[in-house]
Amino acid sequence: MSFLPPALFGSSLLLLALGSSVCNAADRYLIDPEHTFSYFEYNHWGLSTQRSRFDRTTGSIDIDQTSHSGSIDIEIDAASISTGTDSFNQILRSGSFFDTANYPKISFKSSNLHFEEQQLTQVDGELTIKGITHPVKLEIHNFNCRFMPVYGKQVCGANGSANILRSDYKLGRYVPFVSDAVTLRIDVEAIKEYNVAVPN
Repeated sequence: MSFLPPALFGSSLLLLALGSSVCNAADRYLIDPEHTFSYFEYNHWGLSTQRSRFDRTTGSIDIDQTSHSGSIDIEIDAASISTGTDSFNQILRSGSFFDTANYPKISFKSSNLHFEEQQLTQVDGELTIKGITHPVKLEIHNFNCRFMPVYGKQVCGANGSANILRSDYKLGRYVPFVSDAVTLRIDVEAIKEYNVAVPN
């Protein structure tokens, strides 16, 4: 029976320890605010589907398409709400709705990405509005990545949508005349910056 010398035995243990914590290299993408829009749709008194958007969305996406892992961190400036009329903007910023003075940010965070082959299809995360957090499934459509000569970098884009209830976030004023059910949509383009380590 042969034995490893103490020095080699210690080195072998170190290599095993390092091997058990190998990390994949994910690509870090920063959201392009000029090509990213967050907006929502709701039914108004049974008459029509109304749409309003937020003009400022920021954040980052880490994605490793080899291991199908990564994370998403999106922040929406609630005060940037844009309905097309200043008076309605002020109403939605007020304490009766988004209360942007006390809750300036809406956030979506996830580290649970679902792929079908190389296509990102769903992101399970947590949506926080007015300091209230609930789990949300963001369905992903049109996921694509390509080199963009105008930036000289890789860019990824997708359209995401989730169905939520206004009342879950203390935004339920005028329910049921104005629908409680809301479709939140986030159309994203993000520009590759650098690689980050993602644990296996």
